[in-house]
Amino acid sequence: MVDQPDMFCYQCSQTAGEKCCTIRGVCGKLPTVARLQDNLIFAMKGISAYNYNANVLGAEDPEVDEFLTKGLYSTLTNVNFDAENLVKLSIEAGKANIKVMKLLKKAHIDAFGEPVPAEVQVGSQGGPAIIVTGHDLKALEELLKATEGTGIKVYTHSEMLPAHGYPGLAKYDHLVGEIGKSWWDQKEIFSKYNAAILGTSNCVVPPKDDYADRMFTMDVAKLPGVPFIENYDFQPIIDKALELGEMPPEETFTVTTGFGLSTILSLADKIKQLVEDGKISRFFVIGGCDAPTPKDNYYREFVENLPEDTVIITLACGKFRFNDLDLGDIEGVPRLIDVGQCNDTIVAIELAEALCDLFDMQLNDLPLTIVLSWMEQKAVAILWSLLAIDKKDMLIGPILPAWVNDDILNILVENYNLTMIGDPKEDIKRIMG
Repeated sequence: MVDQPDMFCYQCSQTAGEKCCTIRGVCGKLPTVARLQDNLIFAMKGISAYNYNANVLGAEDPEVDEFLTKGLYSTLTNVNFDAENLVKLSIEAGKANIKVMKLLKKAHIDAFGEPVPAEVQVGSQGGPAIIVTGHDLKALEELLKATEGTGIKVYTHSEMLPAHGYPGLAKYDHLVGEIGKSWWDQKEIFSKYNAAILGTSNCVVPPKDDYADRMFTMDVAKLPGVPFIENYDFQPIIDKALELGEMPPEETFTVTTGFGLSTILSLADKIKQLVEDGKISRFFVIGGCDAPTPKDNYYREFVENLPEDTVIITLACGKFRFNDLDLGDIEGVPRLIDVGQCNDTIVAIELAEALCDLFDMQLNDLPLTIVLSWMEQKAVAILWSLLAIDKKDMLIGPILPAWVNDDILNILVENYNLTMIGDPKEDIKRIMG
């Protein structure tokens, strides 16, 4: 039997011992550095997703590209052992993410118009159908063009819901509604509905056998054994939708989406008066990534138990935990305001900045609480964007990110008072004071 050579750790420049993670080549003696490197990689994945969607629409920012190169290089072996510097790079990642989110917002508006509130029917309305999931609005537009006059109805799924608020997409009569909720219901929803399916970006799930032959992907989204659409040639998925025939109609319900910044700011004077009159006590930004765990029920319970004089601003797939609730309005100001995809997070940040101007207050003095749900890489980038603008007193859950250890958690708590979610009623009581 040949002796196995000792594993060498390229982080600490010595033979890896019991405390060293030889699989990753990261030394156990540097857990904080390794975790901060992981964090930076996750953040850059999120930035890259935003950047790619902007690039597809012809928008670019060389400063964002420059940071991605610098940031990724900083995670290489034997480059950066400085934990403090890696925290600074994470803040820099947050700033780069703000730039790229603004870039993408402008690209979306230039291409499809400023979003306006739209009531969207959820459920099947019958007929041949294609369900579109992901985030890529350009892909949806090209599909809508290709399916005009075919008799096919196009439905959005999950993060594509806000597409209904863009005038340039809503003008297509055969963009008829939404099917399903968050990304993780794909296997159940796509099995249930007799439709062709298009995955346009991240958040696709390997399909079950019963719909694998009617699912298609495109662009960066790829699944084993699933047909791939190239160069916006949608004829294969059109043929499949027509071959499948009628999707039976069902009873539907309505959700509202598409609150662009201009729409919200058109209510600025009324919002200011309602706050000054004590009729709006607090604003909550509640959103992020959803996950199929019982702990994520927290977010629905939190919203259900909020006082009736509060306003909830939501975004990303975390909203599907509660966006079917009818929360009414406060003298014409909706209590539930859906600003869109995770790609639209910049709207919530710009709204917070606008509230600072409206009330002549600093960000952390506003009656504004942010409650984040956590899972995917964009959420990492968004968290660091909020820390980059020095937002404090945020809640995060349902669990801590995997890259957080005690040292990193102490930094986040001591500098930003980042708090884990707990019991929803107790959290509300503490926040409302």
